[in-house]
Amino acid sequence: MSAIVDNVLPVFVLMALGQVLLRTGLAGQKFFDTSDRLIYFIFFPALLFWKIGIAGPELVVPGGLILAVLLSVLLVWLLTLGYIHLAGVSPFQAGTFSQVSYRFNTYIGMAVVLSAFGEEGVARFGIIISLAIPFINLLAVTTLVWFSQAHYTGAQKLRMVLRALLINPLILACLAGIAFARSGLELPVFLERSLALGASVALPVGLMSIGAALSLGKLKGRLGLSFLASALKLLLMPLIGFLLLRLMGVDGLSLSVAMLFFALPTATSAYILATQMKSDAHLAGASIVLSTILSFASLSAALILFG
Repeated sequence: MSAIVDNVLPVFVLMALGQVLLRTGLAGQKFFDTSDRLIYFIFFPALLFWKIGIAGPELVVPGGLILAVLLSVLLVWLLTLGYIHLAGVSPFQAGTFSQVSYRFNTYIGMAVVLSAFGEEGVARFGIIISLAIPFINLLAVTTLVWFSQAHYTGAQKLRMVLRALLINPLILACLAGIAFARSGLELPVFLERSLALGASVALPVGLMSIGAALSLGKLKGRLGLSFLASALKLLLMPLIGFLLLRLMGVDGLSLSVAMLFFALPTATSAYILATQMKSDAHLAGASIVLSTILSFASLSAALILFG
């Protein structure tokens, strides 16, 4: 129980604070819109680069861990495509339903991993997301384009996929951090402290922004599909992930961090991508709300069983 109180509850307290700030008018929607951009493009990439970069040349990429993570995502993606076909999910909802079933919230993940496993856990989490984010974006954008009711040329489809991969600041920060860690170089003290100060803004403000965006009203009319997507993300993916991790011989810290990764709610960026690709953004919003609320249970279970 102390693992939940110490590591999961503080994350949800900060998200609740975001809702309080919005409802009391102490921080308006414009504040959260601006802070979202600053966190996404500046402060969170700084945190990722700093935490991964200071891990040093001993930082390694466990092949079994990465393979288990990517295969888990791939299997859930294939299951969503099967359900879309068998259940006759409309093209308007299909791409969104698929992506919210396997995307993950990086901010919540970083906050819980940092609290539960410290610097070494963050470095391991950074390795996971540096490879998972581009793979997930590739699947999500491809599926949204596939089911889109708009007509895209082959070149346009390729540009959309490449854009999602090449300009993502989180991917770039993780890869830069891994390269710097492996180089054996050390950050100058002034730069490390600058990154530390900037990174300290990322998690609390990011979590408050997530909380401010949560509204039970978004679930109206979309509870069925959003509940199924949440079940795939928070129940089935951890089960598949655990079996693959054990099959690959992954244990210790890598197993613990990976199971927290699998237990994360869907990403808030799913709403933005659904809007851009003219898919069902309201379904994305409903899935984000429901999976975030339910993730208190999935993250708690992951910490109790694997922490």
